[in-house]
Amino acid sequence: MNEELYDAARVDGCGRWRRIWHVTLPGILPTVTIMLILAVGSLVEDNFDQIFNMLNPAVYSVGDVLGTYIYRQGVTNMDYSYSTAAELFRNLISLALVVSANFVSKRVNEYGLW
Repeated sequence: MNEELYDAARVDGCGRWRRIWHVTLPGILPTVTIMLILAVGSLVEDNFDQIFNMLNPAVYSVGDVLGTYIYRQGVTNMDYSYSTAAELFRNLISLALVVSANFVSKRVNEYGLW
């Protein structure tokens, strides 16, 4: 961040909170926007590793998530086409979320992924 902007705001009589609001936040807004768009894409993730390590048939009814279900269908039941289609559908949902978040971001401010 350019220190001259903070000096100019200080000369204009801005206090600490006004400098944060009018100089710092607009300076980091593009980074915050990009990080928010990328985080929206991971909303459908379910932290497969931790859940898979604790999962057993006794807790399938309460501990099963989409990632472990897809894994079990593909590897254990050898239903490769079904598990591939389910994972593709999950990835398409993630893509749709990223594209819509980018669209909303471009409408709200001029920053986005493309």
